[in-house]
Amino acid sequence: MSELIREKLSLPTGHDKLLLHSCCAPCSGEVMEAIQASGIEYTIFFYNPNIHPHKEYLLRKEENMRFAEQHNIPFIDADYDTDNWFERARGMENAPERGVRCTMCFDMRFERTALYAFEHGFSAISSSLGISRWKDMKQINGCGDRAAAPYPGMVYWDYNWRKKGGSARMIEISKRERFYQQEYCGCVYSLRDTNLHRKANGRALIKLGVKYYGDEDDE
Repeated sequence: MSELIREKLSLPTGHDKLLLHSCCAPCSGEVMEAIQASGIEYTIFFYNPNIHPHKEYLLRKEENMRFAEQHNIPFIDADYDTDNWFERARGMENAPERGVRCTMCFDMRFERTALYAFEHGFSAISSSLGISRWKDMKQINGCGDRAAAPYPGMVYWDYNWRKKGGSARMIEISKRERFYQQEYCGCVYSLRDTNLHRKANGRALIKLGVKYYGDEDDE
């Protein structure tokens, strides 16, 4: 583990219990450890009906569950309602990464997170999605704010998980834990586009379930 020092985190004023939407173990590892080191009470909410195929979904979920169990963190396993996701993605099949389809996807996942939070006594929500350098943090935060807005007193915590060494620690934790290393964002369209890019550049297509952080060839 690096010598980079984590700052002590605090939830927005007036909030003391966090529901953390998690997309996968690699992205959430540093976020979870930083929150726990700060003494913040939180629960993981795993709702990602975008992940395709089901084999990939289970790999990502089970890695995240394993890590949560190591840290004795409650883990909410939400529905895998793919039909709903595909219905909402209709007409956006060819949208680029970070485009309108991603906004729809974040909206859908955060709306369910906020609803669960409201029904179970959480007044703050956040997500590990923002730690990834492949994501547009402004886009994510906008979706989080919209999801929280209908519920009086609820806030989306838009902390920048990348700063002060967060991104570097994310990789270190992933290697330490030998997390499964997914090679595309998650949905069938990102898998399609990633493989098209690989094919155009003479690279092998993605093989599910074979690559893990810490393997000799993961650099």
